[in-house]
Formats: sequence, C-alpha cells, structure tokens
Amino acid sequence: MAAEFPPSLWAATATPFEESPRAAGQISCDVAIVGAGFTGLRAALHLAEAGSDVVVLDAGDVGWGASGRNGGQVNPMLPFNGPEQLEALIGPVYAERLAETSLGSADALFDLIQSYQIDCQPRQNGWLRVNHCAKIAATTRANAQGWNRYGAGMEEVTGADLHALTGTKTYQSGIFAPKGGAIHPLSLARGVARAARGAGAQIFGQSAVKSLTQTASGWALRTEGAQITAQTVILATNGYTDGLLPALPKTILPLVSIQVATDPVEGGIIDDILPDGQTISDTRRVIMYARREPDNRMVFGGVGKKTLSGQITGHEALIRDAVRVFPQLSNVTWRYRWGGQIAVTEDHLPHLYEPARGLIAGLGYNGRGVAMSHVMGKVMAERALGAAADSLAFPVSTMTPMPFRRTQMIGKGAAILWWQLRDRLEMTLG
Repeated sequence: MAAEFPPSLWAATATPFEESPRAAGQISCDVAIVGAGFTGLRAALHLAEAGSDVVVLDAGDVGWGASGRNGGQVNPMLPFNGPEQLEALIGPVYAERLAETSLGSADALFDLIQSYQIDCQPRQNGWLRVNHCAKIAATTRANAQGWNRYGAGMEEVTGADLHALTGTKTYQSGIFAPKGGAIHPLSLARGVARAARGAGAQIFGQSAVKSLTQTASGWALRTEGAQITAQTVILATNGYTDGLLPALPKTILPLVSIQVATDPVEGGIIDDILPDGQTISDTRRVIMYARREPDNRMVFGGVGKKTLSGQITGHEALIRDAVRVFPQLSNVTWRYRWGGQIAVTEDHLPHLYEPARGLIAGLGYNGRGVAMSHVMGKVMAERALGAAADSLAFPVSTMTPMPFRRTQMIGKGAAILWWQLRDRLEMTLG
C-alpha cells in the first residue's frame, strides 16, 4: 500500500475559514464568477466594492485548486527571457504595460494584504533566481538589465556572496529580485474571500457549474442545485479549466506543480539556509523552488506528474533534489507532500479572452500565478465594469488552440524526462 500523508502544509496550518454554502435555487446577479481561487476572488472583491452584485461558484471551495496548493512564492517577473521577447510577442504598447504590471505585481499584492490586514504570513524579503549552469548566466544577466530599465532593481549575486545568502554551493551565480517574497497561499485566498464577502460578494462551494448558456439578457449558469442568471460571466479556472467553454482548455497545457515540506527542523541544522528570508528558484526547465518558514520548516517544490487515476506523483524525486541542493536536509522528516495544476500557455504569457459579449476569461500564469492572478482578476473586474478593452494591462486575445496540444498532453511524462535529461547535461557540462 502507498504511504498515507497528511493534507498539505497549507491546509494543516491555514487560518480557519467557514465552509462556503452550496448554491441553491434561483439566483440572480450582475456578475457570476466561476472559480474561487486568487483570480476569481480578486475579481469579486473589486466588483463588490464597486457596487456590483457578485456571485462566485467553485467545484470545491475557496482556494481548493492551485491557489491553495502552490509554493506561495511571490515572483514579480514574467516566466521567459526578457523585455525584447515580450515586445516581439505583443508589440511595444502592451509590452511596456505588461512589463510594468508584472514587475509591480508583488508590490500590489503586498499592498492588498496590508490594506485588508490579511493574516497570511507575508514577507517581502526578495527572490533569488539562481543559474543552473554557467552558460545561462550571461543570458540572465542581460535579461535583468533589460527588466531594470522598467525599475526592477535586480542585481547579480555570485560566489561566496550567493553561497551566504542561499546556504548552498550548488549554484555559482544568480539574480536577486528585491520585490519578491512569500505568503501562505491558502490563508491568502481565505483572506481575500473574507474581504470580498465583507464587501457583499456571495461565495458558494461544492457548486460546480454544469452548463453555461447565453441568453437574450445575459447568461444562464446551472449547478447541481441552482440556476444562476447574470449579465456578465468571468471564467477564472486556470489549470482546472474544463469543457464549460470548449475552446478555452485547448489554449493551455495543464502541468502539476508539487511541493514537499518538513516538520520544524531543530538544532540549528538549517540556520544557514536562506538566513535572510529570501525565496529561491533556479533556471532549469524542471525547476526547483524553496523557502524557509518562520517556524524553521523547509518547503521545496518542483514539477510532478498526474496519473490516469488522478494521483499526483514525483515527491520522492523532489526530496532527492532537495538534498542535492541543500545537503543539510539529508536526515530531516518530510511530513507533507501535495500539489496542484497550473496552466502553461504556448507563449508563456497570461491571456485575457472575451469570446462573447459579457463573457470574460483570464488564465495562463505559467508558474507566476500568486501575484499575476491577482492582477488578472482585477483587470477582468475592470472590464466587467465597463473599462475599454484597449485601456487594460493585457491585450484581449483571440482563443487559439495550442499547437499539437493533444500530442503534448499524451507525451507530458516523456517531455518532463527529456527536460530533466537536458538539465542534468547542462549542470554537468556547464
């Protein structure tokens, strides 16, 4: 039999939250939001404070998906090379907007947490993105200089200075992004939900939306126990996007982000690991990311797999990688193992869609979702309130199926193995 592990560290330690009721009967609202993760909750908060009658529906409950199961790192940078590539993809106007928006996303999130006094262990001590091989160092240095033209304030760190900041000699160079940080993700989701409820939003759990139909006056949504009518619908399902809008899941590739966490580590064993509270991730294709908690637990994350039966795997390999990076962890107890689905897009950019009047969808954070999902939620709320499409931070895109998606879905496991092999070769050969 497989070993049984407790729920995620976040589920075990989150601030208490009253379970959301099921949607029932006939419900009418201005805006219906599908998905009670970061994106949907941030949209609900903005809309409710603007006076809209808002209903949020989720198949689970607040933070049930990746919003409550991620690594909790607040990384203020888009997940690809540099601003020149961004401009080539979306043009100079939106490139400048999105560069400034992404680099300011961490500050915006920490300001939100402060404004609503959300108890989610926030700390903005910076983020270290370390190079897995010497070849990549020149590229990351040049990209940091590009982002710094937009005020990123990134600095290169090398050698002994990097070793002192990280507690590992596995990496010889990296970039320090001072605006990065960490939060308790499930507590953050619950805190934003409380704020949205306080502003008047209704949140329903265990209320999967079974159908979505356009009507003469707006939209009709059906759950197992309720009929909802709304003038506007926001789809905020990201890595858990299903066939409710058939074209939408074809625009993303769902990947599994996994984490492991220790019991509190005593005896000074990890005192030299990330002593100043920064978070860390590396530049591999199959990345690692880690953080040290205030109670001296270690959280280590990476990319896993999901079996046909729905089981998430890869945690044992992740623990071996954690010990490779931080040999100090060789004898600690890894109490928690968990994961959730994220959404990857073809161009590694978030996408905003408006496929029909009064229907708005935003998704595809490519591993940068903690901060960028809140940005997307607010942007979709602004659009629902009547903001002009050309005034938004994201361009409104046309839904285009990801090329060879079916092949990629079938071959994800093989692709991850190939990425890992290339990573190992680069680490070995430099």
